[in-house]
Amino acid sequence: MKNRINYSLIAESYDKLHKEEQIKKLKLIEKNIKIIEPLLDVGCGTGISTNYFKVKSFGIDNNKEMIEIGKKNGYKNLIFSDAEDLPFKNKSFNTIISVTSFHNFNNMEKALKEIIRVSRNKNIAISFLKKSSKLNEFKLLIRKYFERLREIEEDKDIIFVIR
Repeated sequence: MKNRINYSLIAESYDKLHKEEQIKKLKLIEKNIKIIEPLLDVGCGTGISTNYFKVKSFGIDNNKEMIEIGKKNGYKNLIFSDAEDLPFKNKSFNTIISVTSFHNFNNMEKALKEIIRVSRNKNIAISFLKKSSKLNEFKLLIRKYFERLREIEEDKDIIFVIR
């Protein structure tokens, strides 16, 4: 896949590069869904968004370097795992977020099904990179699984809010 970022190479500088941008998206998410613990952050990177909300949170990411940087920065409950095979029981989370990571998943449909499986009440927000070549595919997928869906335009992303 072209233009794929090697997150292992930028792990050390990720927070400096993207924290402000992520916080802006998280503020929009916070305005549009009720944040209820426990929260799961799918594709958490260094844990910026996992630990933004002051609730019991867990983050998963499939990049060991990003997880290690997050832990070094004091973020807790960061787990090395794939979005397509979440290591949690059914209906484990009241809130699920995924901030600008879905376009990196190998199998977006499988990841979406996993999110549905671990969600208690479909209180979900997923931001998706507007310039991704996978955006139209993702729109079709998310509409396939959710009827109550709202799209919020943000500078670089579309935030899909499911309630």
